[in-house]
Amino acid sequence: MAELLDLGIRNPKFYAAPHEVLRRWRRDDPVHRDDAAQMWVVTRHDDVLAVLRDPRLFCSSRGVLLGDRERDIAPGQSILYLDPPEHSRYRAIVSRQFHGREVVRLEQRITALVDELLDVINPGEPFDAVERLAVPLPLTMIAELLGLHGSNREQLRAWSDSAIAAAVDPTPESYAHASEVIGHLLEAVAEHRGHPSDDLIGDLLAAEVDGDKLNEGELLGFCMSLLVAGNETTRQLISGSLRALAEHPAQWQRLRNDPLLIPTAVEELLRWTTPFIGFARTATEDCTLGGRDIAAGDYLLLLHLSANRDEEVFGDNSLDLDLGRDPNPHLSFGFGIHYCLGAGLARMEARALLSELVLRFGSVSVAGEPRRLESAFVNGLEELPLVLRT
Repeated sequence: MAELLDLGIRNPKFYAAPHEVLRRWRRDDPVHRDDAAQMWVVTRHDDVLAVLRDPRLFCSSRGVLLGDRERDIAPGQSILYLDPPEHSRYRAIVSRQFHGREVVRLEQRITALVDELLDVINPGEPFDAVERLAVPLPLTMIAELLGLHGSNREQLRAWSDSAIAAAVDPTPESYAHASEVIGHLLEAVAEHRGHPSDDLIGDLLAAEVDGDKLNEGELLGFCMSLLVAGNETTRQLISGSLRALAEHPAQWQRLRNDPLLIPTAVEELLRWTTPFIGFARTATEDCTLGGRDIAAGDYLLLLHLSANRDEEVFGDNSLDLDLGRDPNPHLSFGFGIHYCLGAGLARMEARALLSELVLRFGSVSVAGEPRRLESAFVNGLEELPLVLRT
């Protein structure tokens, strides 16, 4: 444990096996001060929730990621950096595509895509579930919603990965890759200007905020955020869920015996995987949180990964996978004004894939060592060798 503590919260290796340390912090030091990172680490569910509920006292406009204090932040870069009242006006622009009937109408397309992906999986043969299932399902769907029909899957994945790298690890190399993404998105926006369409980019081009059209920076910020958020959460949810089910065969059998449990299971898998490790906020004035004195301007990292294992909320079995867990107030989609726009879509994609998997296959098992993504932000896998058997 001492070696893990020495790594610090900014080191991706800390998150390879952090739960013993996080459990100790929740018990003894729930708002932990990391002097090396110069920030507070908020570990308890109630404290994370308190911060997310109060955007006036804990703002987003000064950064939400670990690397944000080392680069210039402009609200137009992403809706993630907007505080009230601007946030509500901008969020309304794209909310139509992610709510109610607009999401329900996607169910048939998602089901067809799941069938297409599983039809080419040979039972009994090892395959990489990240490459064959977790990446293509959400990437295809968000590309179609955005209107990026001319981009292939490998290109879209590279764009998304580059955007994450530039945001979390702002180096000259990551910025260079991100600039390539910006160039491609500019081309897509220009094409949409000439051919108006009923997709997310079309909505952005038609939108007005306080009577003004979005400028180019705002358009690109929205496109980048939607591309990343629209696939990364579901990608890590799918890959982490498949690993969890392979490593917990009794839970897999539980789903096969009772497919009606799948919606509840998806919530538990969201809690278990926690696709994004955490987001940050800045205190706008002196306050107290978890018994610690927080000064105006202090940076706080909200560890959703820890909040989702909090014994005070999820009980003594908080470290166990329980697909029947209910209620399940996990924070994997955030809370409050920045609650994930694509939560409904992510849930629908995960439910569709699980429903078809338990119908087609009798077992799922790991066929090699999973390779974890080296990140202090995205909690996911780069490779997951699996075998599905009928």
